[in-house]
Amino acid sequence: MKFTRENIRNITVMGHGGAGKTAFVEAALFNAGVINRIGKSNEGNTVSDFDAEEIRRGISINTSLAAFEWKKNKINLIDTPGDFDFLGEQMLGMDVGDAVLIVMSAKDGVAVGVEKAVRLARNEKMPISFLINRMDEPNADFEATLEALREEYGHLVIPMTLPIMDGETMTGLVDVVSMKAYSFSGNKGEMKAAEMSADLQDLAESYHEQLVEQIAESDEELMEKYFEGEAFTPAEEERGLRKAISQASLYPVFAGSANVNWGISHILDLMIRFFPTPEDGHAMTVVDRSGESFQIKTDQDGPLAALVFKTIVDPFVGKISLFRVYSGVFEDSGSVYNVNKETDERINGLYTMCGKKQISVDSVIAGDIGATTKLNDTSTLDTLTDRDNPLKIEAPEMPTPSLTLAISAVNEGEDDKIMQGLVRLKDEDIVFDIENNPETHQFLLSGLGEVQLDVLTAKLKGKFAVEARLTEPRVAYRETITQKVKVQGRHKKQTGGHGQFGDVWIEFEPGDDLDLDFQEKIFGGSVPKNYFPAVEKGLREAIDEGPLAGYPVVNLRATLVDGSYHDVDSNEMSFKLAARLAYRNGMPQAKPILLEPIYSLSVHIPDDFLGDIMGDLSKRRGSILGINPDTIPGFQVVEAEVPAAEIAKYATDLKSMTQGRGYFTREMARYEPVPQNISDKIVAAASEEE
Repeated sequence: MKFTRENIRNITVMGHGGAGKTAFVEAALFNAGVINRIGKSNEGNTVSDFDAEEIRRGISINTSLAAFEWKKNKINLIDTPGDFDFLGEQMLGMDVGDAVLIVMSAKDGVAVGVEKAVRLARNEKMPISFLINRMDEPNADFEATLEALREEYGHLVIPMTLPIMDGETMTGLVDVVSMKAYSFSGNKGEMKAAEMSADLQDLAESYHEQLVEQIAESDEELMEKYFEGEAFTPAEEERGLRKAISQASLYPVFAGSANVNWGISHILDLMIRFFPTPEDGHAMTVVDRSGESFQIKTDQDGPLAALVFKTIVDPFVGKISLFRVYSGVFEDSGSVYNVNKETDERINGLYTMCGKKQISVDSVIAGDIGATTKLNDTSTLDTLTDRDNPLKIEAPEMPTPSLTLAISAVNEGEDDKIMQGLVRLKDEDIVFDIENNPETHQFLLSGLGEVQLDVLTAKLKGKFAVEARLTEPRVAYRETITQKVKVQGRHKKQTGGHGQFGDVWIEFEPGDDLDLDFQEKIFGGSVPKNYFPAVEKGLREAIDEGPLAGYPVVNLRATLVDGSYHDVDSNEMSFKLAARLAYRNGMPQAKPILLEPIYSLSVHIPDDFLGDIMGDLSKRRGSILGINPDTIPGFQVVEAEVPAAEIAKYATDLKSMTQGRGYFTREMARYEPVPQNISDKIVAAASEEE
């Protein structure tokens, strides 16, 4: 069936881990007749969790797409992970949706994952809705959960459905919009008309009136009709509620249980009626050929512009690129232009996706989500467009990795396989960095948390047969000197024929530059000028290894003040070696010290954790520079400086201390002397290792 913009809904499913996001997608697919039984994440048999690591762990790791037809409309459900280590996946999934459904447990109140999902959605001005899920479980409490939401987010939160309870069992629901009650019938999502108790009638009427007020406030014409006491027609209700939800002036709430399929089909009905279409959705910024930027929602008549928001690497199919079309029509023919890579890509098939299943289509219109395979150069966040009229979609800014661990092969000689594997895994997960650090001689893997990095090592083993271990990275210390010394370096070697002779006197003293500051003050030609570069080269090679623990030396000024040479035996190599001897003799005499990298931290935390975090930073030898209100209400930003050695796993520790709410950014500030007691341990460890 061909769909138009008006009958497409792009819904991003978000929320705290374990709340039932994937279960909701399963129930929706079951009701639509796409699957014949509802799978479970912990059994590894769901449609949207198809990656081997997702199946093994029983959690969502990747953003996935489940597209299906519902009553002559197309719904694209974008299932996102709940774990905070996969924030990038959540952001990419949200970016291509037109509304967010936040799934929450009826027993946990406003969990951290709910707070974060709301914050992300509000930042992007996305329409927000809630499903109070798991109503089939003991101690489920819809009213308490709804009250917690209203306390947190105010009068915008209004239920569209209410549960009908018989003791602790949900037996049906009330549609607050139509003011009709339904009881559940069978296990296939069917409902039949039911009676509404007087208490429930009063409650439903109260919420219905709040919905009516939101409808009136969404439109001047409807506001006038409301004040005149006239009832809205179903078409006006639909128009007003869709506008209110699209403008995020109403956060609708639904009740149900995805695991036992209570109320899910009714939620799908309400989504079709009241949720924003692609035309109503949030705008994206695009840049044209002239460099002019403008905003676009959905323009079917414009030039092609499609954002690749997810890449799947399938062992049989190869690379699958998921994209949303914002402008034009993506046809299954010819080629498209990747404006980011400035290259043409041939199209060999278009699909709509339901988990890993590909369903062939002829075209994907503006407002819809599709996929294509085997693109050579295209990566996540690239724009596919027309070469003759290119538009580049401004991609969202991804979170910065805050946890860095060293990764190494368990089996000797397989380090190159690790690097090659991680480069390929970068296709699927763009929110991690890999660096070969020449100083510490380690591969450094940076991500958002230990779960993400652990998943990457598991994928290395599963996909590339290389076993890796993660350890705390070595700290890139530096060494310097604290006093001035003058020393001689004399190299003399006599063999058959010409010998080797070089003789220098060099003053070493603390300098102002991180690099070597080499100077010469030679009088009378005791060392010919043509040997000065050799002396400098010898010193530059020598400073890679300091006298204390073998770390590079910084802030060093070396002045060549005297020396001697031999007409026959002197050469550049001799003076280079003489300079190194002077360095080796002089540095231990100049009272060398260790320097450690100091990072500037901006730690974003809720007010309640301020004291604990400041105390913890002090224990880490940190200096608190200031405390400022955050842009997030109820949050503070602690500005601090902390040694690198003390924050190796700070991302993990901060999550633990703030129940997952806190996060931080870091930036290298400078080097400072290491306290003597710590320096002694570092030097002893280096000596033992040697």
